Amino acid sequence: MSTFVVANLYVHTTTYITDKMLRSILYIIRESGLDPSKFANDWEWMERGIRTWLGTQDLKRVLLEVFDPRDGELVGRWDFDIVYGGDGDGSMWVDTDAIRFAIRKAGLWPSQCEYRLLTTTNPGCPDVAGWSATTLRSTDGFVRHSIGTTIGAAGAATSTAYWRRS
Repeated sequence: MSTFVVANLYVHTTTYITDKMLRSILYIIRESGLDPSKFANDWEWMERGIRTWLGTQDLKRVLLEVFDPRDGELVGRWDFDIVYGGDGDGSMWVDTDAIRFAIRKAGLWPSQCEYRLLTTTNPGCPDVAGWSATTLRSTDGFVRHSIGTTIGAAGAATSTAYWRRS
């Protein structure tokens, strides 16, 4: 019986964290001056991959890369590092104030910028339709600013950071 409760709770955790992380990224895109329509249109395949890899505990990080389409150079980045373990008290929460404050500190991006959602996963993770291998853009000349834990649930959480030019 207890195995069912734990397994059932972790399914709720993966669904909750996936939803709150994607909604947070959508908020970051919109509030940073970019058009969120591409992100909203791609929601289904992004959600499927993140939920799958959270469920298998193969997801290590979800990244939002923002770049200049003229030269492909990085303009900014947000990282959601996945932390597994810890049962906590069973509550599920999101620190939207911390994300909102960090957006103001990071500043607006030029409206012509484009973005893409990426993940880092463990080797041998399940393949998910819509996702493929790629290379991250260089963060040379950027500084990483940690926000702390912004999304939490039983068994997993996200530690969030953003990158901006130094």
